Amino acid sequence: MAACLDFVVVNGTESQDAVARIGARLLASGVPLDRRPLLIAAKAIAAVEDPLDAASSAAAAVDELVGMGPLESLLADDSISDILINGIDEIWVERAGRLQRTDVSFRTAESLAATVERAIAPLGLRLDHASPVVDARLPDGSRLHAVLPPIAPGGPVVAIRRFTRSVRSLGEMVGAGSLTQEVAGQLRAAVVDRRNLLVCGGTGAGKTTLLNVLSAEIPAGDRVVTIEDAAELALTGHVVRLEARPANSEGVGQVTLGDLVRHALRLRPDRIVVGEVRGGEAADMIQAMATGHAGSMSTVHASDPEDALRRLELMALGARPGLTPIALRGLLHSVIDLIVVMERVGGSRSVSGLYPVAADGVVDR
Repeated sequence: MAACLDFVVVNGTESQDAVARIGARLLASGVPLDRRPLLIAAKAIAAVEDPLDAASSAAAAVDELVGMGPLESLLADDSISDILINGIDEIWVERAGRLQRTDVSFRTAESLAATVERAIAPLGLRLDHASPVVDARLPDGSRLHAVLPPIAPGGPVVAIRRFTRSVRSLGEMVGAGSLTQEVAGQLRAAVVDRRNLLVCGGTGAGKTTLLNVLSAEIPAGDRVVTIEDAAELALTGHVVRLEARPANSEGVGQVTLGDLVRHALRLRPDRIVVGEVRGGEAADMIQAMATGHAGSMSTVHASDPEDALRRLELMALGARPGLTPIALRGLLHSVIDLIVVMERVGGSRSVSGLYPVAADGVVDR
């Protein structure tokens, strides 16, 4: 794929023409498209093309060829949890739960699209007018979702959810005010006692963070199989990691979460941890919990315990239309032991409640 040399403007400080010239000379020089040799060559060229700002121009030119362009500075900032691009000149970031608009921008929609294409090309994915939507995991574990016109009539839209591990234990969550010491003890006991847990909450409520923290409480002797869309769990001990894969640019090779749950059952797991249930894999997960894999965990996007149960039921019924709602509901209510609700208020995320599930399906508030 040809590199896009339509340079970006970052904070209004780089010289567009100089960086474009540096990039063109780098391509013409035949230097391998690898960051280290490119940067060495770019610095030598920048000393002539832009002597007053050689270091910045060299780095920007290399980022345009093999990196994420102006997004590199944002990706390097560990305080940023989300990067939201609403067009070439409207880029927002989230820090500490609050959105902030940046002065980072792309010059053209083509340069923005080329940046995304560089990121997804090694994954066998494509983004163009014929395939205007892409969902991918970056090498650092961050999740990228991009939409092009005509699906996004206002121009390219990109969202990058960063993979960060700011909280690593229940103790740290207590210290941060995300839950009380009493709730931490109840959660720890639930994991050790092999209760099946479901974490629910809205977007950005901290569901995956809590799942990561809870997974760290699993006894070291248990064999755990993790199933995720994007690898965000970082467990230690006897862990087998499985990750879903989207279809490639030819539309083949997809491996779904449901496929992975079925494979996991053949890997002799003591527990199964599903990063997030979003579709038909709900039926497979419920059956896995019902067939001896106590202590399994997952998350679901829902605002309260009742909605979480209803969503699981609807997703499972969609995948297994032959199941009767009454039978599925009874199975669901018998395998989910505890629902943990995460809530986001302003910039803070916290556990708002623990809800045991009764055999008749009534959530005990």
